[in-house]
Order: sequence, then C-alpha cells, then structure tokens
Amino acid sequence: MSSAYGHTTIYLEQYEIEAGWGDEPPVVNLPNKIVIEVAESGEKEGLRIGVNSAFKSMTATLMAGGATKELDINSDPRPGHYYAKIFPTKTGSMSVKLVGELNGLPVDVVIPIEDVESQSIIAFPPVSGSSSAGEIGAVKNALSSLQKDVSNIKSNVGDVSLTAGGVDIQNAYNFAVFGLSLGAAGVILAIIAMLRRK
Repeated sequence: MSSAYGHTTIYLEQYEIEAGWGDEPPVVNLPNKIVIEVAESGEKEGLRIGVNSAFKSMTATLMAGGATKELDINSDPRPGHYYAKIFPTKTGSMSVKLVGELNGLPVDVVIPIEDVESQSIIAFPPVSGSSSAGEIGAVKNALSSLQKDVSNIKSNVGDVSLTAGGVDIQNAYNFAVFGLSLGAAGVILAIIAMLRRK
C-alpha cells in the first residue's frame, strides 16, 4: 500500500486501486467527492491502463466510525476514473470499503483516506476567540432566561403572605431560585461542551 497527495493506493494482483478526496484537504461542511482510480498494469513497465466498468460487480462504501454510506459511483470521462459526491459533516478519519469482483478477481478491501479537517485549516484571516464568543452568547442567553424565571416567581409570590397554611413561602421561593440556578448552570455547561466539540 502506498500513499501520495493524500490518496492511498492498494495493489490487487495486476490492478492498482487508488482512493482519496477530490478536493484536498477535505474540510467539514464543504461539498467534496471521493475519487477512485482503477488501473491495470500495461505491457511496458510503468504503463497503466484505466479499467472501464470497474464498478459493474463492485460496490464502494464510505465508513466513518460506526457510520457507513454506500456511495453512488459515477464514471469520469477518463478511463478508470470514478467519483462519488459527498458532503462531510464531521471531522475525523474515513475509509472506503470496496467489495465485489473486478473482472473476476474477488475484492474485499478497506482503503483509508485523508482525515476530514475543521474549517479552521482554510480560514483566513484566523478568527480569534470565535468559540469563546459563542460561549459568552450562550451564557448571556441562559442568564437572561434565568432572570425572567426569577422575575415571574417574584411577581407570583409577591401577593402571598410569608406564611400560608404552615408553609414558609420564603423558603419555597429560595428553593425555587436555587433549582432554577442549578438548571441554568447545567444548560450553560451543556452548551459549552457542545461548542468545544466542534
């Protein structure tokens, strides 16, 4: 197996199969395509001949973690060149699995391809503090929501005497505010964790 320009080549008897991305580096949330080249060794050393109809009895599946997607393979005008449009939605490693037959030769291989990168790899000028700005906005929204809830509780409790039927309304109010605060803190932490994952 060899790798160049982010493409990986495998050898199956007289065939060379190369797989990779159409646009490199592959970037999350940008349209791209998986390109596959299938060639057969020619009569002269170093000569390769593109194989037509290579996917007549063979399928290609894109794998990312536990997720899989069977690719809709299209023929390129050049002999032996194939592609499948894809829109990568997560960063990380991916592989192409080929299964079937190539001119009578059984095929069952997994070809690793270049990792999908975040958009920061091509962003210019770099955006500094963008994730912290999002985190600050999320915290502001959560605090604003908490303040509205506290105001609603105050307005509803304001007309009630401090002790009604043996229940201390002030303690109930304090407990409600404490509960809302814990809930808001949980929401804020969840939002921050989600933003950091991206």
